[in-house]
Amino acid sequence: MDIKSFVYQAARDGKLKRLKVFLDHRNQDEVGQLVSAKTHGATPLVMACRNGHYDVAEYLIEKCDADIEQPGSVVFDGETIEGAPPLWCAAAAGHSALVKLLVRSGAKVNSTTKTNSTPLRAACFDGHYEIVHYLVQNGADIEVPNRHGHTCLMIACYKGHIRIVRYLLAMKADANRKSVKGNTALHDCAERGSLEILKVLVEHGARMDVDSYGMTPLLTAAVTGHTHMVEHLIGMRHLVGRKERIDALELLGATYVDKKRDMIGAMELWKKAMEERYSEHPIMAKPTPPPAVAAYDFAREITDPEALDQLLADPDETRMQALVIRERILGPAHPDTSYYIRYRGAVYADAGKFGRCIELWNYALDMQHSILEPLNPMTQSSLFSFAELFSFMTGEEGRQTIRGRRVPPVERKELVRVFNKAVVEVKLGKQMLEKVPACERDLSFLNRVLVITLHLACLLTHQTPPPDTEEHRELHEAIYDLVRINAKGKQGRDALQLACSRDATVVGRYPACEFPSPHLAKALLKTGADVHARDVDGNTALHLAALSHPCPPALATTLLDAGAHLDAVNGDGKTFEMLLKDQSIYDVVEPLKYTTLACLAARVIRRTHKNPDIPKHLKAFVEMH
Repeated sequence: MDIKSFVYQAARDGKLKRLKVFLDHRNQDEVGQLVSAKTHGATPLVMACRNGHYDVAEYLIEKCDADIEQPGSVVFDGETIEGAPPLWCAAAAGHSALVKLLVRSGAKVNSTTKTNSTPLRAACFDGHYEIVHYLVQNGADIEVPNRHGHTCLMIACYKGHIRIVRYLLAMKADANRKSVKGNTALHDCAERGSLEILKVLVEHGARMDVDSYGMTPLLTAAVTGHTHMVEHLIGMRHLVGRKERIDALELLGATYVDKKRDMIGAMELWKKAMEERYSEHPIMAKPTPPPAVAAYDFAREITDPEALDQLLADPDETRMQALVIRERILGPAHPDTSYYIRYRGAVYADAGKFGRCIELWNYALDMQHSILEPLNPMTQSSLFSFAELFSFMTGEEGRQTIRGRRVPPVERKELVRVFNKAVVEVKLGKQMLEKVPACERDLSFLNRVLVITLHLACLLTHQTPPPDTEEHRELHEAIYDLVRINAKGKQGRDALQLACSRDATVVGRYPACEFPSPHLAKALLKTGADVHARDVDGNTALHLAALSHPCPPALATTLLDAGAHLDAVNGDGKTFEMLLKDQSIYDVVEPLKYTTLACLAARVIRRTHKNPDIPKHLKAFVEMH
């Protein structure tokens, strides 16, 4: 271990004596280099402040002249915080004495992390009142928002720190400030379920504004299931109108069904909403219902108070009512709308009702496609759930029974249906990223969607239909649509390269189709995939097959039969044979069968001529060997 690591460990662990042994005898320049060096992304001072070692921090600042503003990466509650200054670390961890030391030493009280979080916000997050008070008294700006537009007041409300909320409001914090998504402190308070904080906010002029989803704090309390908050707010007639009261009661009833599994409680809430609709004048009837949806089993929202009682005899109809009500009130754009549709589908799958699950999940996926931007994590999650479900139904696990019912094999038409939607997501994702400068593109989301799509394709090709059949044609048309997009994920790998790489496996619980996949590679090649394409490291699909350890012989043969060169070199000058591990090339292929005179001639030219004078049309062929 080098001296830099020793210094880092001593500071991290609070070993002042050991730290002095490492540093006291060194000259100023060497000490400066050691205390400013980062190990695991953090300096010694950052780690001393993170872990509360006052004496170590004091020594580093006063004796070693450590930079009190130099940020580092630290972990809080399993999350890595990038660009955290020492003061932020001390405030977040609740080390009051260290906060005061750093401020006395000249630390900037409004310094921020990469997400624009200030030390004050960090202290508000975990309820460190003494630190909050001290920082504000020393110039901390209570209105600096983080990258999402959340202020210190908002986070204190969300975390339920009433004492900090009172203090910030006393210091004139804006109770109606909005975040990027339009929520206010009152929304955060409603989501938390803190009635005491809600009352304080209202006393300080908090308004019932709507966020970007059209949600009031009242609806937020309803969708999260905080009955006491809903009851209190609907009693505030000066703040909440009749329609808002009705919507809140109906939405809370839907939450009772799906989140609390309390159908009797839901019925009582829906009856209260009906009374609000029909007991006063003018009558506020429910809006004209949209066309019935197959995914909801063509359920229509009940408008007759007497019909509510009949729902208790039909739990499934009650569950559909909850989904219909939630979609009407929240709209398709709200995350909870599609979330609970997917949740209900998962419950059906657990009960062995796979057809109902697939129908609901497709409805949610279509909703996400119509509302969300390409590659949205929610859409990714939906596609991944389909991949897992279909893997389970296709694999040996799926041949078992659930609650006495045998799991049916997935219908090919359902696989094709979802695969085509995944292909569209890949296409739109690629188009979106092409509008972003190359240096700013993050390919992680596109890579994940592409791999999930390939997993679905792998399941489709698990049992390829006989040639000259409609299913065979449909399958290859669908895969052709994916190939022609030519989307590339991480390391510049296209669909064929990912299909030949073990790293592409994403569905681990039900391995009905594992990568590398010879049958998927064959289908991709048949529909036009380029066997010679290379990733950023110069690897072809054949190189990646060799790196899979072990390399499936069927895959290598498929690639070579499609024109791959056995002696092609990657960016490191390695051939297929050189990359094999614990395998002889003769265990995988017959090398003589795939060695041509042209390849041998190219290798001789590369070996004996530094700048060969060859025709342009042969140059690329020679250079690949």
